[in-house]
Amino acid sequence: MTGLGQVITAMVTPFTRDLEVDYDRAVQLAQRLVADGSDGLVVCGTTGEAPTLSEDERLRLMATVVDAVGDRVPVIAGTGTNNTAAACAFTKKAEATGATAILSVTPYYNKPPQAGLYEHFRHVAGSTRLPVVLYNVPGRTGVNMLPETVLRLARDVPNIVAVKEASGSVEQAARIAREAPPGFRVLCGDDALTLPMLAVGGSGVVSVASHLVAGRLRQMIAAFARGDVAAAQRVHLELLPLFAALFLTANPIPVKRALELAGFPVGGPRLPLVPAGEAETAALVAAMRPLGLLA
Repeated sequence: MTGLGQVITAMVTPFTRDLEVDYDRAVQLAQRLVADGSDGLVVCGTTGEAPTLSEDERLRLMATVVDAVGDRVPVIAGTGTNNTAAACAFTKKAEATGATAILSVTPYYNKPPQAGLYEHFRHVAGSTRLPVVLYNVPGRTGVNMLPETVLRLARDVPNIVAVKEASGSVEQAARIAREAPPGFRVLCGDDALTLPMLAVGGSGVVSVASHLVAGRLRQMIAAFARGDVAAAQRVHLELLPLFAALFLTANPIPVKRALELAGFPVGGPRLPLVPAGEAETAALVAAMRPLGLLA
């Protein structure tokens, strides 16, 4: 399996009623996502509630998804943490599950300077033979990895191959796309910014909405690629209410409720997250009904 995909779903982790990982449901979800148009999966990312999963749960979940769909789509393992030594050690273990690539988030809470971010990711990448995708999400981590740092890593470290850019800055994504070495990919980390980022050099999205509309996202990307910007814009505008509803509160609270409303329940979230309330559920219903997504 080569490449990373264009519509990469940041997969939720299904839980039983007792909030144990439901590995059988994870297989069914992975197969459903691929059938619906996802051409890559992230396992144990933020959407997968990785902070509340044990190491054993994460490794078993990665291996389970690889076994289920790894021969058809890339499976990208989320291995990031704010302890560099621990991130390197866990990345080595994740590589052994058969994952295609690694997704590694900027260290959170520590608030390292840019030099620290560079050294952190240089060490993480050095711990694995797999391609590494950097994940910049300052709204969650408290630190923004600047384009200069991303570009330096892209040039200096051969197996750092992409960045999931979720800073909300299209200008930042554009600069990376403009100055990165050939083959380095900028992946959008915000569903609502996918089309704007395509316009400045992005090449795909790590998506939450693709749990429900992967096919439509692929149509949008394909339309843009063939120069039909108007068609891409129509899809983007059609999906905007869904994008908004899926982020009314902390991810993955809304998308787990949305999957339930779509007839594919995956259980609720683990604490400290709580299930979607009435207001979030009503907003999801209002956004999903016009798209024909309700069960």
